[in-house]
Order: sequence, then C-alpha cells, then structure tokens
Amino acid sequence: MKIDLTDTTVSQINAALVQARRATGTPAVGIVLTLVIVTDEGNHYDALKAASEASKEHPSRILVVIRRPGRSSREHTGSHLDAEVRVGGETGSGETVLLRLHGELSAHAYSVVLPLLLPDAPVVVWWPQDAPAHPERDLLGTLAQRRIMDAAANEDPVAVLGARAEVYSPGDTDLAWTRITPWRSVLAAALDQKHGRIDSAVVEGEEHNPSTELLALWLAERLGVPVERVPTPGPGITAVRLLTEDGTICLDRPTGSLAKLAVPGQPDRHVALHRRSTAELIAEELRRLDPDEAYAEALRFGASAGAQR
Repeated sequence: MKIDLTDTTVSQINAALVQARRATGTPAVGIVLTLVIVTDEGNHYDALKAASEASKEHPSRILVVIRRPGRSSREHTGSHLDAEVRVGGETGSGETVLLRLHGELSAHAYSVVLPLLLPDAPVVVWWPQDAPAHPERDLLGTLAQRRIMDAAANEDPVAVLGARAEVYSPGDTDLAWTRITPWRSVLAAALDQKHGRIDSAVVEGEEHNPSTELLALWLAERLGVPVERVPTPGPGITAVRLLTEDGTICLDRPTGSLAKLAVPGQPDRHVALHRRSTAELIAEELRRLDPDEAYAEALRFGASAGAQR
C-alpha cells in the first residue's frame, strides 16, 4: 500500500503508517530496526532498492531522507515536508517512508526523523554518498548504533580512509571494508592450516580502490610483515600473494567472480568470490551492530604507518 502526503507533518506520517498497516494486515512487531538512508533525489532509488532487498532478511522501518534545500513547488514556498508511505508489496514485512525536506527544513532532518524511529529498536544510518566529515557528531549519526559510509563514492577514496581513521568512533563502518569480508575469510582459513613463516605479502587491485587499501592494511596489521600494493586494471581486488618460506600462498581472482587458491603442498582449489551487490553488503552490515574492532585496527594501523612515512 502506498500513501502520498504533501505538505505534511510527522504526526500525519505516523497516522498514515498505522492506517497502512491496518489496511494491509501487516503488523509492526516483526520489524527489528530502523534504517535511515540520507541521500539526494538522484541517488535515492538505487539506495532504497538495495535497502528493500536487505530488509527481506532484516525487516526494517526504512526512512529515506531526501534533502531538497533549493527546490520548492509552485504551491509551496519556503520549508515544507512531503512524504510517501509504503507498507507491504515490495517492502515485504517492513515499511518505508520517503521524506522530502524542502527549503530550510532540509537542515533539520534530525527533528523530522526522531519521532519516526521505532521505540526500543536499534538505529542504523547509511550515507550512500556525501557522508559527513565526522559521522558520530552528525545529528542523525548521534541516533545510530551503526553508521555506514562508502569511501568508494568519493573522488579520492584512499584519502577518505585516512580521514576516517582520525574521526573513527565505535559503530562506524564502511562498505569498502564490507566488500573484503569474503577475501578475509578465505585468507584466514588458508592461514589456519600449517604453513611456513610469512615474510611479506602482495595485494593486487585497482589503484584507487579503497577495498584494496583496507585489505593490505589488514594483512600488514595482522601478520606484521611488509605488504606491497600492485595496481591492476581490476575489477576490484584481483589477487593476494603471501610469500612464505615454503612458497607462495596465492588467492587469484582475475575475473571478479571465481578465484583460485593455491597453497604450497596442496592441490589448487576454486573458490566462489563474486563481487557482491550493495543489497548483500547492507544485509551483512545489519547482521551485526556491535563495533567492528578489526576495521578500527586496520584504519589505525594505516594512520600510524602514514604518520611514520
């Protein structure tokens, strides 16, 4: 069910949610969290599509904050709020509210979002692009247990990672880090087996790919060895080589889907290592809302190594 509200209020939006739930027979008790997406008109469709897919695994109240500071319709001048309430249908067992904040109201998203949060439920805030410089101090960020950003959405993603390290707060995370979860899992499993001393490592991938940088930092921090970064055309990360006294442990993914794991003294194995969709990445982040210490340590290691150079 879809309800359009023009020049509305938060009270009217809450009433529309109740009306829609009654009309569709969809209870709110199964919803486990509130996901706040802060975006613009041009990017909200893709972000909402990914969040809706993720909500099939994590039923959510999705609040899409669309700021339109310089736009107003002919009927309205100054600040006003338009909303679109969706319950059932493509939203599954969750519910979605699109909030279009016009004029000066766009600077006061906190006051609009706060009354729409589910009581006693975790809050996650996701900035698909244009994340604030200090997410934990952002007013919307203060509402959240988990704050999701994406360094890859910036012009200089690797530089953004350095800035993230300076302002990191427990609960911050980045989809550039989420993208390397399968790589870390396969490499950790390979290293759990008997192997010789690791002397160095090489990470191959696109030059300005933040996931390549984070994987290299993670390996350097965990293994305590020098890690070389080798640029390749991609896509994304293409290979990791761990140089040991027994030979080279190599995880090679030239095509972005199927990888080959080669370990000295063992037969080569093929591993499914496809490039995951944004919906899959968001679903992973919603599975855990506690601070990601491994991400924090990789960022801090990168910051300390940069300061020493």
